Amino acid sequence: MSLLEVRDLKIRAGARRLVHGVGFSLGAGERLGLVGESGSGKSLIAMSLVGLLAPGLRAEGSVKLDGREVVGRPERDLTPLRGSLAAVVFQDPRAALDPLMRIGAQMAAPIRRRARREGLSLDARALKAEMIAALERVAISEPERILAAFPHEVSGGQRQRVAIAMALSCRPRLLIADEPTTALDVATQAEILDLLDRRIREEGLALLFISHDLPVVARIADRVVVMRRGEAVEEGPTARVFARPEHDYTRGLIAAARRLEQALEGGS
Repeated sequence: MSLLEVRDLKIRAGARRLVHGVGFSLGAGERLGLVGESGSGKSLIAMSLVGLLAPGLRAEGSVKLDGREVVGRPERDLTPLRGSLAAVVFQDPRAALDPLMRIGAQMAAPIRRRARREGLSLDARALKAEMIAALERVAISEPERILAAFPHEVSGGQRQRVAIAMALSCRPRLLIADEPTTALDVATQAEILDLLDRRIREEGLALLFISHDLPVVARIADRVVVMRRGEAVEEGPTARVFARPEHDYTRGLIAAARRLEQALEGGS
C-alpha cells in the first residue's frame, strides 16, 4: 500500500471547480514534484491532503494517508494524522510562525504533541534539549539565541529552517513542502534545498515538493506531476518529463524556464 493515494480529487468553491479529478500516489521514501504556474491548483491539492482547505472550499474524491481516508472526515479524525503521518512546510514562514510568540514557545508545541503520542513526558530541561537538537538537525547555529527570538528577529532563511525543524520534530512519514524556497534569495534557496535533500534521505521520508520553479523540482524530485488550470496534464520520471515532454503545456513551461535561465546568464 502506498503512503499517499490520491484518486479523482476535485476541489470546489461553491459551484466552481478548481481542481479536476487529479490522481497520483507516493510511496515511502519517494519524492514527487507537483509543478505548474500560479493558480494551477498545486497548493489547494497540498492543503486538501491534510484537511486544511480554507472555509468555502470542498474536496471530493479520495485522499488516503497510510490507508486512512481524509476527504469528508471530521476534524477530530484528521488531527491525529497531522504531524504523525504528514507535516507541511509552507511557502512563507512569516505566515506560518506567530509573530507575537518566541520561536521556542512555538517549537515546544509540536514536540510536546509528539511526546504525548509516544507516551513520553518531557520536563523543561528535556524539552529544551529536544528543541536544540531539532534546530541543530537543520544546521542552525546559536540555537539557544534562536529559541529566545521572535520571528522578525531572525533572517528569512533561519525562519524557513525553523519551520522545517518544527515539521520534522513531529517525526512524520511524509513531508509536504509547498513552495518552500520561493521567498528566499538564490544562495539561501540552495542551502534550504541541500538541507531538505539531506534530511529526507537520512530520515527516510516521502516528499511532496510543490513549486513553479522547474530547475528546483528537477534537483529534488524523482517523479513529477505537471498541473495546468486544475488538471494534471503530464506525469512521469522527472528526467524524462523535462527532457522529452509529451504535453504542449509542459513544453511551454520548459521553454520558458530555459529562456529565463539564458537571460539571467546573459545579464550576469
